[in-house]
Amino acid sequence: MLNFHMSIQALHIYIYSSFQKLPKKQRVTMKRNSINIHHVTSFSSSPFWCVFFLVLLCKTSTNALVKQPPNETTPAIIVFGDSIVDAGNNDDIMTTLARCNYPPYGIDFDGGIPTGRFCNGKVATDFIAGKFGIKPSIPAYRNPNLKPEDLLTGVTFASGGAGYVPFTTQLSGGIALSQQLKLFEEYVEKMKKMVGEERTKLIIKNSLFMVICGSNDITNTYFGLPSVQQQYDVASFTTLMADNARSFAQKLHEYGARRIQVFGAPPVGCVPSQRTLAGGPTRNCVVRFNDATKLYNVKLAANLGSLSRTLGDKTIIYVDIYDSLLDIILDPRQYGFKVVDKGCCGTGLIEVALLCNNFAADVCPNRDEYVFWDSFHPTEKTYRIMATKYFERYV
Repeated sequence: MLNFHMSIQALHIYIYSSFQKLPKKQRVTMKRNSINIHHVTSFSSSPFWCVFFLVLLCKTSTNALVKQPPNETTPAIIVFGDSIVDAGNNDDIMTTLARCNYPPYGIDFDGGIPTGRFCNGKVATDFIAGKFGIKPSIPAYRNPNLKPEDLLTGVTFASGGAGYVPFTTQLSGGIALSQQLKLFEEYVEKMKKMVGEERTKLIIKNSLFMVICGSNDITNTYFGLPSVQQQYDVASFTTLMADNARSFAQKLHEYGARRIQVFGAPPVGCVPSQRTLAGGPTRNCVVRFNDATKLYNVKLAANLGSLSRTLGDKTIIYVDIYDSLLDIILDPRQYGFKVVDKGCCGTGLIEVALLCNNFAADVCPNRDEYVFWDSFHPTEKTYRIMATKYFERYV
């Protein structure tokens, strides 16, 4: 208990000193925001205010440098992560259930062909690549039909079921982040044979690296396994996640990447499957899941900021998608949606991956009315909107 209070005291000192270093305008804004929540008396303890001010400090510091360097061309987009940005890397891995290379997945993709994307059509990184003018979509690196020229403009190494905590990927049977880096090393060697070492280095330096991961760690590993909750509390588990994410970003920097964006986790407590499993009879958003996600995101943003200062490089950026998706969920009609608590596939309550198939699950007739395609992944329309939000804030 003594060590706990000493840690809180040290945290108070850190927060106060950091607060005083902020510009006056930002300090005034933070004070105004803090006054607005004084009525929440049940959270008036020191730990709450420490976390609260850390959130504000984090938002203030990361918002100040959210954009990539201007006037730089982007030759390629290179993606790592989980099913949110997997485009088919798991298709031939028979030991995992995290596959979707069958209908109705891909029903709205080019030609209605299931590619291995966990969506009815394109995912967010496809739209981002298109908006950059690079190419219409980002293919999976392990796609057997991948063309050599596709390497020059970027691929995704992401794998459904992956997580920052190694056990998460072991649980799903997907491709771990460490193995995704091995595939990236293989990719670099192929590039060198195609265009030479110097041009390969230049492409890697100027390419946009995107890392989107963390949802599976929170839903499947931490809240899905009581044994993990016995070993970790939420604070220590989210610290583990954020530390591993920092290490991954640092490894990309060591490979020569200089435009790195690490995405926070979305509000996983509001996805249909988690509402069904843990949202009670009324299937509400699961508050404790979202609270854990927000805590992780704060720690991730702080870790990336610290890493940037250590490396003296301001091109490692935290990207928020929590608020972007939550805004759609809370105000769906603003974006033309009608259904937010169910997926389009089947009943929309639990179907994902293997359970979302043409034999056992019908598909809603109007996918554009649904925020979610299956019980865990957004629809193409949602991804398109989130990609637009991304460009408005980060590009």
